[in-house]
Amino acid sequence: MSIKIMAVLDRFEDDLAVLLLGAESKVVRWPRELLPEGSREGEMLSVSLEQDKLANELARREVEELLRDLIAEHKDNK
Repeated sequence: MSIKIMAVLDRFEDDLAVLLLGAESKVVRWPRELLPEGSREGEMLSVSLEQDKLANELARREVEELLRDLIAEHKDNK
């Protein structure tokens, strides 16, 4: 599932951009270098978020492997 949120680029504060997200205009400070090139104050932007199922699965497998290694190491030290 993914969601798309509309944002207004309100202003810049040094290396940060202040975005107003959604109908409630939630304030979010965003790294300026991660904005599309040429972005200017007052422009509308869209932000899309989605779960990265592959990355989540790979992280889960890595944690399981580390846990197995720790358990095996603990058993070997007894």
